[in-house]
Amino acid sequence: KMGDSLLLTMIYTIGHFMIAVACVYFITGAPLELATIDAIVEPILNAIWLYTLHKLYFRNKLKISNK
Repeated sequence: KMGDSLLLTMIYTIGHFMIAVACVYFITGAPLELATIDAIVEPILNAIWLYTLHKLYFRNKLKISNK
């Protein structure tokens, strides 16, 4: 269902954002501002990718089950 896909994507994005800020900040020593920008942009792109994969998966699964 679209609602399930969207909820999963939102939860994933929030968690990924928090992890990304910490990783960029502690591993690279980048200023917190740059770590935050990276953490905003990168998971948004990943979230779009995850949502697309999820929708394609269920679309193909539905086609296979209807055969």
